[in-house]
Amino acid sequence: MKSDRFKLIPSVYLLLVDGDSILLSRRFQTGYEDGNYGLVAGHAEGGETFREALVREAFEEAGIRVEPGQLEHAHTMHRWCGDHERVDFFFTTPRWSGNIENREPSKCDDLAWFPLEHLPENTIVYIRAAIGWTRIGTPYSEVYWENRKL
Repeated sequence: MKSDRFKLIPSVYLLLVDGDSILLSRRFQTGYEDGNYGLVAGHAEGGETFREALVREAFEEAGIRVEPGQLEHAHTMHRWCGDHERVDFFFTTPRWSGNIENREPSKCDDLAWFPLEHLPENTIVYIRAAIGWTRIGTPYSEVYWENRKL
């Protein structure tokens, strides 16, 4: 019997929408998708719920406060990443407090609102897909599995 159980890396994302616009952040000097737009997001840490992780990330990255009870699950994505798997949890919220500001300039060189109908060309592919699936009410997706080598 195997001694190690299979492990997944959970990530949380904030789909912060105001009217017809969504808040996106451009990755910078992270080593992953640099120069491309994503969402306020991060990895869940041990001992915290996914909502708690997103509350923490929203404040750390964008300086805003969101209430865990106000975060609504919008989409879950199971993603193949070449040599490992990830599960991504996307949440929305109807309200937040504080002024949006880039609090991680060493990892993000732009934090701005973009029209949902005209996302930047350099939006990360799976983020663009998740935004689209959320807008049409699709709760679950699996991406990049066609690249998996068994």
